[in-house]
Amino acid sequence: MAVDTALLTLDPADPELMVLQVRRADAPGWGLPGTFLHPGERLADAVERSLQAKADVRGLRPRQLHVFDDPGRDSRGWTLSVAHVEIVPIRRLDSRRPGQTRLAAAARPGRLRHGHGEIITRAVEHVRDRYAEQPDPGHLLGRQFTLGELHRVHQAVAGRPLQRDGFRRLMKPLLRPTGHLITGTGGRPAELFRRNP
Repeated sequence: MAVDTALLTLDPADPELMVLQVRRADAPGWGLPGTFLHPGERLADAVERSLQAKADVRGLRPRQLHVFDDPGRDSRGWTLSVAHVEIVPIRRLDSRRPGQTRLAAAARPGRLRHGHGEIITRAVEHVRDRYAEQPDPGHLLGRQFTLGELHRVHQAVAGRPLQRDGFRRLMKPLLRPTGHLITGTGGRPAELFRRNP
């Protein structure tokens, strides 16, 4: 029994969903951070241990995504993997090990072994479903943001253009106005919003 984790984020300089990968210890190439469970270990503890040991990422508690049980997914033998997923602001990955980790485009993760490409595909679908219903549930933006900023983040997560007016109608009832405006956005002052509690 193993755990594998798809940690997704957005690079503000190039808004596209990215996935954290670690350099493989047992073979050339890259993969998702993961590990085999120790006897008596909880899944969440194994996930936390693998993120710390392989990527030097701490303080995250990813959620369970799916059990991958294809007998041919791992060349080392039949291994069940309980995949986990989380989307986090890129600053939460600042501690990651240089040279031992990388952020790869989730749409183009490279050639990965042990079914990791399938895990990333399922993780992206999961995150996109969450973002279709809630305003920035992964808190990629700060506490306050404009509707334009929210729209750009949701488009990046969706991986496609989102019609602006329809997006505003969907999200505005889920937001709370702060009563403040921000200038310097290239047009008229923009209203700042917060997520509803």
